[in-house]
Amino acid sequence: MSTNGSHPLVIPGYFGSQPGVQLGTQLGHGASDDELRFARQLGIEWVMTDLPAGRHTLDDYLALKQRFADFGLKIYRLANHRCHNMEAITLNLPERDARLAEYLDYIRLLGAAGIHYSTYAHMANGIWSSASETVRGGAPARALRLDREPVGWWIERRWQGELTHGRRYSEDELWDNYEYFIRRVVPVAEEAGVFIGIHPDDPPVYDLGGIPRCLFGTFDGYQRALDLADSPNIGVCLCVGCWLEGGPGMGRNVVDAINAFTAQGKLFKVHLRNVTAPLPEGFVETFLDDGYQPMVDVMRALHEGGYSGAVISDHLPGMVGGRYASEGYAVGYMRALLQAVAAATVRS
Repeated sequence: MSTNGSHPLVIPGYFGSQPGVQLGTQLGHGASDDELRFARQLGIEWVMTDLPAGRHTLDDYLALKQRFADFGLKIYRLANHRCHNMEAITLNLPERDARLAEYLDYIRLLGAAGIHYSTYAHMANGIWSSASETVRGGAPARALRLDREPVGWWIERRWQGELTHGRRYSEDELWDNYEYFIRRVVPVAEEAGVFIGIHPDDPPVYDLGGIPRCLFGTFDGYQRALDLADSPNIGVCLCVGCWLEGGPGMGRNVVDAINAFTAQGKLFKVHLRNVTAPLPEGFVETFLDDGYQPMVDVMRALHEGGYSGAVISDHLPGMVGGRYASEGYAVGYMRALLQAVAAATVRS
């Protein structure tokens, strides 16, 4: 989805004659007609969606594609939440091979349905948060303070304490487990024509619950993981918010990371999110224009680097008016950023 000099990364059927940064949105599989119309009113064409357990068949996927297509929307990512943050794979638990087989079937199904992208997260004990806090205007938002009894979570799972899985795991173990996984994923992804963007650990950098966040918690970890995969189909879903959470601990700032990944043709999807400060100080997720990272620098790097893929909002603060207000604000802000950097490029 991005370009690498004279070697464009092209996903069949994506973007047509209008390459470049594509604004997307997240909608549930049961989105109402009004929600679908709202997305089109925002000028959105690409949707990130999901289906619940028990509804992952080719007929289910094709039916959902048609449902969105009736409103002028196309599916960029269709998530199976069982195939995300799989502790059995990350930690080599007894059910690893069964979960790996399930994941490979999911990738094959995406390819058969003509959905060519999937996000994958490799966290063993989920996304960590402490009690929510408020940002501008009293908007409630996710927060993380490492000294305030944070909890890891993913869908119906919760993890807490110094050893979430009964012992401390080594970095070498995690690298061995990732290599076992990715060597089996690559040939299936390439055959299916599916591009997999690996999401950063949230938060990155810091060991949590006895499990290092060394693979997708720093720039060097990412680079090593991509080199191990050694495939054009394995790349990065860059969550800007996660990168900002890690701050200097990431090894490169977010703009430098974007430049590096786009130059390699490895940037497949972007989550745009801002936070108030990096760890270890602790952070609160906030509005795109209200955090410590100027988002215009991020959008400029994407545009000037030739990124051709989706950018979506992520973890929106609550607003009066609900999701319509918060997503409308975010998409409008992103569109204005994109138009501003594009205009500046033309003038220069």
